[in-house]
Amino acid sequence: MEFQLLGPFAARHEGRQVLVGSRRQERCLLAVLLLHAGRAVPTDRLIDLLWDDEPPASARATVHTYVGRLRAALRPHGVSVETRNDGYAVEQGPHGIDVQEFVGLVGQAADAGDPAERIRLYDQALGLWHGPLLADVADDRLRTRLGGRLGELRLSAVERRAEAQLALGLHDGVVADLTPVLVEHPSRERLVGAQMTALYRVGRQADALQLYGRTRDLLADELGIEPGRELRTLHERILLGDPRLDRPPGPVYAVRVGDQWLPWSTSGHPALEFCNTYAGWGGERLPGSDWLRGYATLAVWAGHLDLIEDRQVARLREQALRQPAEAAAVLAEARRLRTDLYACLTDPQDGRAFKAVAAAVEDAARLSVFTRGEDGLGRWQPSSSAGLRLPVCAVARSAGELLADPRRFTVRSCPSRDCGWLFLDESGRRRWCSLATCGAKRSAGGR
Repeated sequence: MEFQLLGPFAARHEGRQVLVGSRRQERCLLAVLLLHAGRAVPTDRLIDLLWDDEPPASARATVHTYVGRLRAALRPHGVSVETRNDGYAVEQGPHGIDVQEFVGLVGQAADAGDPAERIRLYDQALGLWHGPLLADVADDRLRTRLGGRLGELRLSAVERRAEAQLALGLHDGVVADLTPVLVEHPSRERLVGAQMTALYRVGRQADALQLYGRTRDLLADELGIEPGRELRTLHERILLGDPRLDRPPGPVYAVRVGDQWLPWSTSGHPALEFCNTYAGWGGERLPGSDWLRGYATLAVWAGHLDLIEDRQVARLREQALRQPAEAAAVLAEARRLRTDLYACLTDPQDGRAFKAVAAAVEDAARLSVFTRGEDGLGRWQPSSSAGLRLPVCAVARSAGELLADPRRFTVRSCPSRDCGWLFLDESGRRRWCSLATCGAKRSAGGR
């Protein structure tokens, strides 16, 4: 049986809701026991929580009645509510409780050494929340009494996730994710610091400084204090344009194009270059090694490979600054396309991956126009009506062209354990990609 406490209370057995007709206080009592699963909750404590220090004379008998009803409803599904001394407990069992899953995932994320793995685990943990704790059975006062630790853990997870994103250079995502969170928690300095860093790294220095000013004024007005030393130091570094704050360490196998790091060009085709990232490799993912860090990087890369024009790159970057949430969504779409394209190219029998790429290619075709270039030749180009999705459409068109070209059968994946980059082998004789170090490492290891 599964219990949902992170949001509206729900109890499900094999996907079907149970306890649907039970009283709100019955469900609230069960939720309290589930929050303390395996431990007894004294009856006096249950009465205090259910009636908030104003219990009726019949409170103890009412709790006993509630427990009897819950036992009858839950026993057929293998959930036991036991009497322990002067209290009750839900026994630990095979049933799932989302609160326990959330706490476990947050603990795993905190112990993970790889920032990408931390983000994945935090995403799973935060995805369990569907609203405030016990949204439909508890009021704000009871929610605070029951879930103060959980609320703090949730905010801490949001903060640590943002810091992991910053370590990988995913600045646009941090800006989009933290904007609504800061509306609810404007004095949370660790959140403010992460948002200031992200704003600075996407070229919004003025917005980062304004955020600091608002936070400083809020802390002074409401608490009579100044921001902490870490936030003050961050403010000074942003004010001075400290180059150490500009970005995480540069990735390996990369070149600098304008203000962005891009991967080496090694494959001979834009669709393959799009896949050539540590995100698809079997080796260790080093911090900053995934080149697809932010929307600005995606736009600059598309321009660098002549998939879109330079003037379009500048316009898209300006638009992304005005619409950070939409830019983050496009970046997520690009990463999904990259994953599917890599799978499609490395395993021609992967029908799911091919269908996913084909859908992207068809969508790009609908958003394309036929234009005449400066060389006098006509060509298909993504239409400006695609908006911020312009680079994704351009990549999808390139992928479609490769998949329709016989050269698709000459695509090879570098067999080095630490590589996996894709390249065209029209000669049929190449074994390694053009990083050179791959074959050298393999030979040196005697493999």
